[in-house]
Amino acid sequence: MSAADAPGDVLFQQVNRELVQCRRCPRLVAWREQVAREKRAAFRDQEYWGRPVPGFGDPAARLLVLGLAPAAHGGNRTGRIFTGDRSGDWLFGSLHRTGFANQPTSVSRDDGLALTDCYITAPVKCAPPANQPLPQERASCAPWLDQELALLDTIRVVVALGAHAAEVRARVDLGRAVLLVVRDWALGMGHVLASALTAAPARDHRASVVLLGDQPLVSGRSVARLVDAWRGGAGPVVTAAYGGRPGHPKLFDHRLLPELLRLSGDAGARDLLAAHPEWVHAVEVGALGSDADVDVEADLQRVGRLLLANP
Repeated sequence: MSAADAPGDVLFQQVNRELVQCRRCPRLVAWREQVAREKRAAFRDQEYWGRPVPGFGDPAARLLVLGLAPAAHGGNRTGRIFTGDRSGDWLFGSLHRTGFANQPTSVSRDDGLALTDCYITAPVKCAPPANQPLPQERASCAPWLDQELALLDTIRVVVALGAHAAEVRARVDLGRAVLLVVRDWALGMGHVLASALTAAPARDHRASVVLLGDQPLVSGRSVARLVDAWRGGAGPVVTAAYGGRPGHPKLFDHRLLPELLRLSGDAGARDLLAAHPEWVHAVEVGALGSDADVDVEADLQRVGRLLLANP
């Protein structure tokens, strides 16, 4: 279902009605309409959309996928984001395999495609020449994305495709979180952890919890259980355990900060913990989630099925 077609989503309908009439950027207006007139030979019998392209998907989604802009002969032709081009073939195939889409293809606005728990949009709503919007065009288009994000108040995960991570970071509310970028991440997990702890804002922190971004099934209740154990005197390292197997997340008391700041290489804190097993207190959290990694597409499919089965 699309936000524009969803019964009762009056605010989405209003935003999209206004969006498709937008003519703020003369260069983009000229290009999208030129492409719609001249057409690609393979599509010469089709009527091109030739207007700004609204977002598409479930208004109650927890997953937000952000592209760059509509393709000249894709979304600009079909009127739906990522529809009618090769990038859409890959995206919707993946969303179908992970349970977010009811079919693996997206060819037109009336092809029956429906998304569940996923919404797709782009920071730039019109197809740009050479797929390169100008900075002023991105700025002019920004209020449309801001309106969408304000309405999508259930989003938990944002996947940015292309070169617009900066816009995502600027517009997605991180609450009290602070985003730290470790540019030389290739030096290894130990280096990343030490760098993050060094760059963290100077506050009266007494402990740090380390979670890995490729483990989306770790639950907030698991983290809370580790923190409760630490507050009760466990530590100085508290680790999650799954059926007795140590895993992630891990909590480090800042009494260990000097040792943590000396970490380097790709072993993370494994060598340090192996040398001091007496530091480690395990807390069983297997009933609350999983620390399964998402490293390949098969992992993503499995995690997607688990998320849909256990919302």
